[in-house]
Amino acid sequence: MTFGILAVSVIFMIIGMIVQFRLKSKFAQYSKVPTKNGMSGKEIAEKMLRDSGIYDVQVTSVEGTLTDHYNPLNKTVNLSPDVYAGRSVAAAAVAAHECGHAVQHATAYSMLMLRSKLVPMVQVSSTLSQWVIIAGLGIMGFGGGNPTILLVGIILFAVTTLFTIVTLPVEFDASKRALVWLDQTNTTSGIEHDQAKDALKWAAMTYIVAALASLATLVQYILIYNERSRD
Repeated sequence: MTFGILAVSVIFMIIGMIVQFRLKSKFAQYSKVPTKNGMSGKEIAEKMLRDSGIYDVQVTSVEGTLTDHYNPLNKTVNLSPDVYAGRSVAAAAVAAHECGHAVQHATAYSMLMLRSKLVPMVQVSSTLSQWVIIAGLGIMGFGGGNPTILLVGIILFAVTTLFTIVTLPVEFDASKRALVWLDQTNTTSGIEHDQAKDALKWAAMTYIVAALASLATLVQYILIYNERSRD
């Protein structure tokens, strides 16, 4: 069964690498396609925030590539340099997507609120779960000890898995809000809009793979627990 966990991990690692490569290639491709309106990612983000009635969120630049994110703690939309200063379809899509999270926050979108509540627990569970599971498997491997420690590890890992699953509707909804706004304001139109949609689709795929990998691993751990508990 432990071989099964290793196999699942390797399979999803390979899939994740493929998706990441595809995402980067799509971003590079659409970064070369200028939008007709010529607005930068920063300008698009600020306009979407204003159009959404949000005036207490700042748009800032952060180092790195594809490091774009919304921080609900200090209310900032943080854009990577290529997005912040970029005047491309990719920059427009990413900037609008991150503003989609700001809109979710401003409107108390339920799944975002749930994800935020899970963050403190995930910070603990993601650090401890693997160590507790290894300890549980080790104890049960030497003399068939009590499976309680393994069960605790599985519960901790389940919290992390739940977080990856809750993240999916949050990301999908942010992209949906972004694409609707881009279309309604003619920030992207025609082929530009289709390209923006494609870029966000591949970004969403990374979250889908992460969720599936975590869920598959959780099922494997549960099967091990059931098997060892019967021994």
